[in-house]
Amino acid sequence: MGRIVFRELHGLVLLDKPLGLSSNQALQDVRRLFRAAKGGHTGALDPLASGLLPLCFGEGTKLATHLLGARKAYRATCRLGVTTTTGDLEGEVVGERPVPALDDAMIEAALAPLRGRIRHVPPAYSAIKQGGEPLYLKARRGEVVDVPAREVDVHRLALVGREGDRLHLDIECGTGTYIRSLAVDLGEALGCGAHLTALRRTWVEPFMSPRMHTLDELRERAGQGDEVLLEALLPVTAAVAHLPAVRLDAAQGQAMAQGRRIPWDASVSGLCAAFADDGALLALVERDAQGLLRVQRGFNLPPGG
Repeated sequence: MGRIVFRELHGLVLLDKPLGLSSNQALQDVRRLFRAAKGGHTGALDPLASGLLPLCFGEGTKLATHLLGARKAYRATCRLGVTTTTGDLEGEVVGERPVPALDDAMIEAALAPLRGRIRHVPPAYSAIKQGGEPLYLKARRGEVVDVPAREVDVHRLALVGREGDRLHLDIECGTGTYIRSLAVDLGEALGCGAHLTALRRTWVEPFMSPRMHTLDELRERAGQGDEVLLEALLPVTAAVAHLPAVRLDAAQGQAMAQGRRIPWDASVSGLCAAFADDGALLALVERDAQGLLRVQRGFNLPPGG
């Protein structure tokens, strides 16, 4: 196999990440298929999780932080009665307790306090850094890890099915939410403990009904030629289609490209996508207190990119 010649490529791929692969491994596999010089992902999925992993290439990587903070949805399964070191299947079993007779009303009573704006303790086995080192490295060395609670938003947490000691949950949440921690907290509220046994991410805002591509599909497309493969690449503008659009004329676009702020009417509020007169995405902007559009993140894209 010859040496891969990478290229400048801008856009996004909505990957259906398989089980057993880290998010970075998945990113590098897809980056090599597309021969993209620069790539990044938007919020890691654990190897034991599957589902939507938006991958960004070229100028699209500038949106990674923007998408990382987006609302996400999951289908999760947790097993009651067993707790593990990691809060999921990867860890060692550290406790087993009998599962009490539970009806849906009792489960709903345990779920209710886990909704809304809640305080939430991330797992000790996580990639959160403390003193410049991921917590999971400290935990693996047997160090006592003190993980501070954080505030997170859980917009939806619903029981959608039961099979014996396993509960199936639908979850919609904001950034920083660990589904493992929700499973552990639910188990404690029910008095028997629990751990996460399956997790699939179903959407990431703004991709609410995503057309995901598996690695096998992308490999098959690559084998059919570059044109077929590139049909799976979304333009960078797809990630900002849900934002209000601001259309700039040539003079305004040039001023923004030079870093100058532009007066704008009060009808604009919140984060917006600013486009040049030729349709090229110029920047993510916000109107400040002085009524001027301030650039939050600039882009260097061709028209329609």
